[in-house]
Amino acid sequence: MIDVINPATEELITSLLPDNEDELSRKFSLAQDAQKEWASTSLKERKAVIARFDKVLSKHKQDCARTLTKEMGKPITQALHEVEGTSTRISFFLEHMEKTLQDETVLKSASMVEKITYEPLGVIANISAWNYPYFVGSNVFIPALLTGNAVLYKPSEFASLTGGKIAQLFEEAGLPVGLFQVVIGGGNTGSMLLEKPLNGVFFTGSVGTGRKISAAVASRFIRVGLELGGKDPAYVCDDVDVGTVAENLVDGAFYNAGQSCCSVERIYIHEKVFNNFTEAFCEKTKKLVVGDPLREETYIGPLARKTQINFLNDQVADAQGKGALILVTGGAKEGKGWYYRPVVLGNVDHSMKVMREESFGPIIGLMRVKNDSEAVKLMQDTTYGLTASVYTKDGDRASEILGDMNTGTVYWNCCDRVSPALPWTGRRDSGLGSTLSKIGILSFVQPKAWHMRKT
Repeated sequence: MIDVINPATEELITSLLPDNEDELSRKFSLAQDAQKEWASTSLKERKAVIARFDKVLSKHKQDCARTLTKEMGKPITQALHEVEGTSTRISFFLEHMEKTLQDETVLKSASMVEKITYEPLGVIANISAWNYPYFVGSNVFIPALLTGNAVLYKPSEFASLTGGKIAQLFEEAGLPVGLFQVVIGGGNTGSMLLEKPLNGVFFTGSVGTGRKISAAVASRFIRVGLELGGKDPAYVCDDVDVGTVAENLVDGAFYNAGQSCCSVERIYIHEKVFNNFTEAFCEKTKKLVVGDPLREETYIGPLARKTQINFLNDQVADAQGKGALILVTGGAKEGKGWYYRPVVLGNVDHSMKVMREESFGPIIGLMRVKNDSEAVKLMQDTTYGLTASVYTKDGDRASEILGDMNTGTVYWNCCDRVSPALPWTGRRDSGLGSTLSKIGILSFVQPKAWHMRKT
């Protein structure tokens, strides 16, 4: 059984029975049959169902947010923001799907016509994450369904109840039976799911699990999308408004308790503003409210996983042992709940785990740099390639620095931001493929080339 634990109280919410081999086979067969019929429907019909899903999601947003808060600890205001923000992504897909998928005639002569059309992949596995189940899930299952695929949705075991909520919403919206099915279970269940004759696998999660998934399906040449981790850097130049930038980066580092792949995880500060920035950053960090995630004033709730507490403690101890200074004292709270108060570290360097390994929690290192060249070198000293941000009043300076970043996303005077109109894509250990934008839509279809000779 999978025990669903409230991370704020450590109380058992419910226990769920994982899917076994027979149940997975049944769900796959049902999805396969449903997909064939779904692919034959018009895009207009499919869009109508997804539009109804959007309305149903809005209608139940309070209940959805509360469930998400109870099972993974996200503060209720942030949970509601995620549920409401999902509608923006759905609207983008509804608006741009037809134009992106329209047939394209590339040559037309007296004797020959050449054109490109798009067809669905078939049945895909959407192995999703617990930290943003509505955001990262809808990045996959909404365009996948709109393009004519069926989806076997395996939520993280830390967001299983939210996965069930999403399935209920699709049922209420009138999505045909079998097209979206929830697979319940942990890693073993995920491994069994990958053994099915899927036409695509889209995963969001850790680098280690991403490598295992890639290896498991490599010989089958199916479509694979991997949205993995990050060690996202930010650079504060010497011409900024220190208070404004500090406030922005505190939010970028600690929103959702730092449990985001694009959270700011290391900050480099020009030596001319280092002291003032550090003072402002620490002052704002100390004001963050840590506590009951069901209270509206709470900014940082509990961690979703109890094991992460020891992981974060190890990073802090490693940094201290190598000379780091604790500028804001935080760490695990006593009593019930998997709470971890923000920790800010100074006098850090790249010999420390906190500056090299993904933290995925509310800890951050602040490092002094002499100039832009040193900042760029340190920002690029990583195996990841998800996002990078620069804060400066000089647009040309920002463009030059960001142009050197080997990351899928770059930010000027902002961070920790996702737009449905732009591709979300990682490089190196941060993943493979893209979701969102028109590029993301094309991830769920396969092109067909037509050569038509007139006789």
